[in-house]
Amino acid sequence: MASKTRALVAGGGYAGVQAANRLRRDEQIDITLINPRSSFVERIRLHQLVTGSDDAAVDYDEVLGQGITRAVDSVTTIDASARRVDLASGVALDYDYLIYAVGSTGSAPSVPGAADFAHSIAELEHAERLRAALMASPIDAPICVIGAGATGLETAAELAEQGRRVTLLCGRVLGPSLSTRGRRAVVKRMISLGVDVIDGPDATVVEVLADAVVLADERQLASAVTIWTAGFGVPDLAARSGLRTDAAGRLLTDETLTSLDDDRIVAAGDASAPSGQPLRMSCQAAIPLGAQAAETVLSRIAGTAPKPIDQAFVGQCISLGRSAGLIQLAHRDDRVMPLHAGGRAAARIKEAVCRSTVSYLTREARKPGSYRWLKGGLRERTPAVDAVSS
Repeated sequence: MASKTRALVAGGGYAGVQAANRLRRDEQIDITLINPRSSFVERIRLHQLVTGSDDAAVDYDEVLGQGITRAVDSVTTIDASARRVDLASGVALDYDYLIYAVGSTGSAPSVPGAADFAHSIAELEHAERLRAALMASPIDAPICVIGAGATGLETAAELAEQGRRVTLLCGRVLGPSLSTRGRRAVVKRMISLGVDVIDGPDATVVEVLADAVVLADERQLASAVTIWTAGFGVPDLAARSGLRTDAAGRLLTDETLTSLDDDRIVAAGDASAPSGQPLRMSCQAAIPLGAQAAETVLSRIAGTAPKPIDQAFVGQCISLGRSAGLIQLAHRDDRVMPLHAGGRAAARIKEAVCRSTVSYLTREARKPGSYRWLKGGLRERTPAVDAVSS
């Protein structure tokens, strides 16, 4: 009997789980998922973990198919020439194919004092520490949320709905990925919740103190708990392993998600940059990318040419507390439309979307190959010049 093909999946988030599940279409693949946590983290619910309305975790037995080996560990180095990864535990694992799905994390702020006094919400452990800090603070203690992207907006609204005193520091503009009308709707909701919204050039934070933040115009705002949500980054695993990346550290791939350096390494999710043009960091992008990364591996094993990625966006869903939300519609290529929905209906839609992300993974775990996704949004992309041939 021929030996099985060894496939490693580095990362157990939305893209990694979907990829591992889809690889089960070929029963002759020995699949190992490597992830530092023993439970699947719903990152889109971490702001709910902070306020206690959800634990943001799902048992891997629910979302991962049978027969997939789980290694609770972290990849420290990829040796592409030897087809081996080294783990933090000291173990080394060989592979025939590696799916690189290490995801994203909060960007490291360069503002003085931020590393010491500001809390992140980008990962489970960060959110747990933030929750503990909030529980130790009086309900009327001032809170500053820095950054007004989706994470900042959701966090500020969630806390304000609990009766917290929240100041939202937007930098130059609130909701930069929203339409003008969508932005106005968010501001209206924030005002109704009592959030003090500060934006414009002078709203830039230049220093974080233990009990305050300092703005560019030298104002100091009291802050018992400061939350930093501005920006995301990716692990530097690919760069440390000598693989080509973009400026942000995402693994550079061709349009089949294959590394430009090695056709046995395929990337998916937030840490991938197909043709140097990464898709928006989101589970909306990550889940289809995970499925397509697996399809690339399956094609290579079968000796057929992998297909280029083909997927589309529909918009953004932002919760604004438990009782309201914003649905920002977008074209299939992710360009924002001047259309949005709000209020309780949007909150219900956002909750349905959160549940559906888990259900997509669960269905693929039970029936590999069953997941389907919206396509046709990437037609204007320019393939990488030096893409790896199949």
